[in-house]
Amino acid sequence: MKYMMFVCSDAEPDTDRSDWPDVDVWVAENDARGRRVRGAVLAPESAATTVRVRAGELILSDGPFAETKEVIVGFDLLECADLDEAIEVARTHPMARAGRLELRPFAEFEQ
Repeated sequence: MKYMMFVCSDAEPDTDRSDWPDVDVWVAENDARGRRVRGAVLAPESAATTVRVRAGELILSDGPFAETKEVIVGFDLLECADLDEAIEVARTHPMARAGRLELRPFAEFEQ
């Protein structure tokens, strides 16, 4: 089952850094197990452009679509047996301590 894991910043990170995992080790381990299909860090939110169309008119605005202190800073596409495995993968990601991770399964559409 595929999951999109949004990696988000957090205004209240864990301040105890004594046992934070190394992101390079996390990536290598999950790549080797076939659980991480792809991932990337995103440019800062200041580089974002929001696109909307209203009444046929294109409306562009700078910055993220939501005005919050937390922003999406990256993503990982996961291939896991089930939600429990995806949660375990997320639990060990360094940003689980410094930020927030949102797991979202891909919707299955009938053709």
